[in-house]
Amino acid sequence: MQHDLFSSLDSFLSAPVAAASLLVREAGGEYRPADADEVLQAAQRLLAGRVRGTDVMDSPAVVKDFLRARLGTLPHEVFAVVHLDSQHRVLDYVEMFRGTVSQTSVYPREVVRDALVRNSCALLLVHNHPSGVATPSRADECLTQTIKAAAALVDVRVLDHFIVAGDTIRSMAELGLV
Repeated sequence: MQHDLFSSLDSFLSAPVAAASLLVREAGGEYRPADADEVLQAAQRLLAGRVRGTDVMDSPAVVKDFLRARLGTLPHEVFAVVHLDSQHRVLDYVEMFRGTVSQTSVYPREVVRDALVRNSCALLLVHNHPSGVATPSRADECLTQTIKAAAALVDVRVLDHFIVAGDTIRSMAELGLV
């Protein structure tokens, strides 16, 4: 079933839905109110489009907005990598590992392999803390250093490791941990 999302306009005031609602057009052409998941998916697609090809150093707010929307509300941990080219423009965002409510297993070998496959020059590591606390753990620090050392062997730099906890995003580079 395909959907087209759009904001309702004054021309749709006669519909049984309030004017401020988002509507989804069903395959048959009928419109209905969008549910929360559809709105979030549309927002994530929009933010992903803004992130791809952007210069991370010139657009940190855009990248953080994308990460917040993508990982901020998940009930389980996810470890992801933002792949960057030589000019630090975003090549791709890849969710590599999924865990439980309090941990996930991350394999540095797979992170480096994926960086080579995508021809990345630099990486941003990202994971979420469903607990809502964005403070890096000792395990987060060790993992960052391990991946940084492994990636350096193949001339790929780890620029930062972000921890997303709800609306809060903590940069390990800003904390001096990268």
